[in-house]
Amino acid sequence: MPIKNILVPLDGSKLAETVLPMASLMAGLTGAHLILFHVIEQNPPGVVHGEHHLTGEAEAARYLEKITQSLSPGLSVEQHVHSDAQKDVAQSIVAHSKELGVDLIVMCAHGQSGFQKRIFGTIAQDVLATGEAPVLLVSPEKEEPGLECACKCILVPLDGDPDHEGGMAMAVELSGSCNARLHLVMVVHEVSTLPGERAASAVLMPSAASALLDMDCEDARFYLAELMGKLLDQHINVTGQVERGEPARQILQAATDIKADLIVLGTHGKTAMEAFWSGSLTPKITTQTNIPLLLVPVHKE
Repeated sequence: MPIKNILVPLDGSKLAETVLPMASLMAGLTGAHLILFHVIEQNPPGVVHGEHHLTGEAEAARYLEKITQSLSPGLSVEQHVHSDAQKDVAQSIVAHSKELGVDLIVMCAHGQSGFQKRIFGTIAQDVLATGEAPVLLVSPEKEEPGLECACKCILVPLDGDPDHEGGMAMAVELSGSCNARLHLVMVVHEVSTLPGERAASAVLMPSAASALLDMDCEDARFYLAELMGKLLDQHINVTGQVERGEPARQILQAATDIKADLIVLGTHGKTAMEAFWSGSLTPKITTQTNIPLLLVPVHKE
């Protein structure tokens, strides 16, 4: 589905504004319309992320206009302030994304560094949990300050389950709009990296577990080759690899090796958010990389 409207929620802080270069890049490459959005909160705090918090409609409108003036003049931009004070900011973002026909929401991955792993803000989590539009999370932390945003290589992790590949369609769409290479990666565990119950079973029957994993690896190579063949038939620039080991670690290593500008993952949205944030592959990736992460909700019929 083409990206026509991109929603950028802003709270007035410099932290939230760190998404603007990536949002502008996406709008410029896809020809999408940028919607700068602010929600007036009920009983707002005096500061947000250590800065003055926007508390009134007029102030928010002036702020969004100032942001608009700072963007490239070639972009199509509008501002929208939701003036009725809202208790639930995330639900307001979700409601407006549906009302305005938004195809992509770009948000800041608020985080902490140092001894604590980076975590996403609760608003971003709630938007992912209850919304239908894909969410592009941009880290405020940059390993290389001053490095310009790019979208030349898109990494798409796969596991062979079509239900988990809801991000493929958007990745393909973006690769066309950005003239970017798609790189597909599949990871098969080693016996030593198996999680939970599978690890316990492998201790009892290590040879059998190793043989099954070898078979899984062959299946992955066949699956990936078949999928890449279909994409090449559509004249899509695609490469791929199958690796062995702990999935998150191998995916992030692949992202580093190919200099990925974006990682695209499908998520199960509403029904799987507890698992999504507690133990699945996606949060392991999100807490260990500064690469922008595009999360595409997958809703089973």
